[in-house]
Amino acid sequence: MNQKNVPDNQRRAERKRTPANALVTDMISGKPIGHLGNLSRTGMLLITDKAPRSEALYQVSVALPATGRALVQSQPIEAGIQEQWHEHAASSGQIWAGYRIIAITDIDAARLDGWLAQA
Repeated sequence: MNQKNVPDNQRRAERKRTPANALVTDMISGKPIGHLGNLSRTGMLLITDKAPRSEALYQVSVALPATGRALVQSQPIEAGIQEQWHEHAASSGQIWAGYRIIAITDIDAARLDGWLAQA
């Protein structure tokens, strides 16, 4: 396929922007690993202060922020994620890291889908 036929955004799922206070916590250590930049059914962008290991796996709890229709923050979802890429952000001391969701329960996936539909 030539370059003219390749779309600029090759993501399969549309990502929704999230407020900066949406915290992602490592369930093993109990420590925050970053804040959500955006979120989709298949992945997320985290804004962190420490670069993750390439292809690192994490079991995380994601605090889904309130949306326009749901003014109350929803119950956190749990998911297994794998680092796909990371780079230094324009802001000093920040790292942007892209993750793929590799494991999520049906219940948490349904809650994520509901949140994405309202965001």
